[in-house]
Amino acid sequence: MQELKEQGILQPAMPSSWNEESKPHKFCPGCGHGIILKCLGEAIDELGIKDKMVFGCDIGCSLLAWDFFAVDSVQTHHGRTTPVIVGMKRANPELIGVAYMGDGGGYAIGSQHLFNAAVRNEKITIILCNNCNYGMTGGQMAPTTLPGMKTETSPYGRDVEQTGLPTKGPEMVAAVAPEGAYVARGTIANPRQLKGFIKKALENQMAGNGISFVEALSGCPTNWRTNAKQTWEFIEKEMTQYFKVGELRVPQVKEG
Repeated sequence: MQELKEQGILQPAMPSSWNEESKPHKFCPGCGHGIILKCLGEAIDELGIKDKMVFGCDIGCSLLAWDFFAVDSVQTHHGRTTPVIVGMKRANPELIGVAYMGDGGGYAIGSQHLFNAAVRNEKITIILCNNCNYGMTGGQMAPTTLPGMKTETSPYGRDVEQTGLPTKGPEMVAAVAPEGAYVARGTIANPRQLKGFIKKALENQMAGNGISFVEALSGCPTNWRTNAKQTWEFIEKEMTQYFKVGELRVPQVKEG
């Protein structure tokens, strides 16, 4: 990458908090993880917290972010990213802790950690990528798979009579977290808004208010078997019908 830049062939506009040596990233073409992580990187830069950060990522596609940033990072067992970052934050409250995961890591094997961290109002930031399937292991049905959506394990479409409705994580966190929580759902279809949500989440942690949780609607064209047009139509039209984008909890500003 550095050699290409020196030759004037490529001049990528990267957040300074990114690790240039790990770029181009390892995610599939069209995957939304890169967009989410760029939003996070830009928010880190704007807040000037690179040297205060600890970034934790899960198993699944999100593990490919283990060397994404030039910050202290840890890659955890599946579903355990939240408690690892909670432990680090409790050991050193000055840290800005970010737990990054997919919908499987957050809403399936890691759901107990997400729920209880919200109940305890742990002062960390959790960012979750929702792409409606288990991406790394072949595109199986996930907690967020939409009704009627076809996957490797629901070839005739998800039957909600047998498997229940898709998990709405932000709504769950917003319902159980105490005052001080920040909860939002963004989408890679609107990176500017998504970055704003992530930045607010980090600011909420820095202010010591409580837990911050941001879900990001994302795409998985490899497992969805969609072209670019179909991928964006599914994200913008299908996913947002069920998963409403916006802020669900915003702490009230305390009057001085």
